Amino acid sequence: MHDLGLDLRDQAALRVLTEDVIKTSEIEGETLNPDAVRSSVARRLGIEIGALAPADRHVEGMVDMMLDATRHHDQPLTVERLFGWHAAMFPIGHSGLRKIRVGAWRDDAQGPMQVVSGPVHRQTVHYEAPPARLLDAEMADFLLWFNMDQRDDPVIKAGLAHLWFVTIHPFEDGNGRIGRAVGDMALARAENAVQRYYSLSAQIQRERKSYYDQLESAQKGSMDVTDWLEWFLGCLLRAVQGADETLSSVLKKAGFWRHWSGTAMNERQIKVLNRLLDGFDGKLNSSKWAAIAQCSQDTALRDITDLVDRGVLVRSQASGRSTSYELKLTT
Repeated sequence: MHDLGLDLRDQAALRVLTEDVIKTSEIEGETLNPDAVRSSVARRLGIEIGALAPADRHVEGMVDMMLDATRHHDQPLTVERLFGWHAAMFPIGHSGLRKIRVGAWRDDAQGPMQVVSGPVHRQTVHYEAPPARLLDAEMADFLLWFNMDQRDDPVIKAGLAHLWFVTIHPFEDGNGRIGRAVGDMALARAENAVQRYYSLSAQIQRERKSYYDQLESAQKGSMDVTDWLEWFLGCLLRAVQGADETLSSVLKKAGFWRHWSGTAMNERQIKVLNRLLDGFDGKLNSSKWAAIAQCSQDTALRDITDLVDRGVLVRSQASGRSTSYELKLTT
């Protein structure tokens, strides 16, 4: 990645950070708008991506937390910093429709903090966290260990930090996302780098059931967390091995624009083609073009026809009932 140059490294970082923010929320069952996340990351990294999606306060808070954890990994993790992350994640003081304590430890006013699943009348308790009265002492111990250089293996420390934080479960909501940010901060310290070209959260999302099974097993068993660490390191390895997909995607995009650098295109065409290159769900047709480019169907069809005539787009062989289009492969 170092040899590719600054622009391509920025594009790769944009892609990975966007995926990180989206997937760490998906693990908790929350879906964020990909365009809003990508625009938020691009704004903070100073990367030009054309038209930006409107700012979303919740998305902005998630992006701020993830970037602060990795870009300022050399700064101490403190109570105030964690409270700031939590407040940024819940800018209106609610989790969904439920009002929660924001920027403060939980108080267990509604009973003990439990991780549960299943219908209300037949819930399964997977884990019960330490009582709220112990949180100040528990978090003081955790933060002292996290910030102190004890010559521990830094990658092992990242796995332990992730598990330890979510086991304390200090907040009323958002513990999983903040716990993964803490783990990412430890990994950034291990690598001594602010840029990363793999997404651990995306890999955890792919292995979500195994992730929760391993957490539950570690939290309910003895103090031996070897199985958890073995799983964590394996998941991290699989995330790193999958990074070649990100690299090949960035190179493909760069190669495409290099090939068509002499072809004049309007802003709408550039915007939609970039969406195709960044990964597009489903098939591209004139209706989707109009929605992405925010133009009429007639204008969308003219844009598409122009690119087909130039050989940039081709009609898909598997269009079905409606005509769809795809990028022409370049070498």
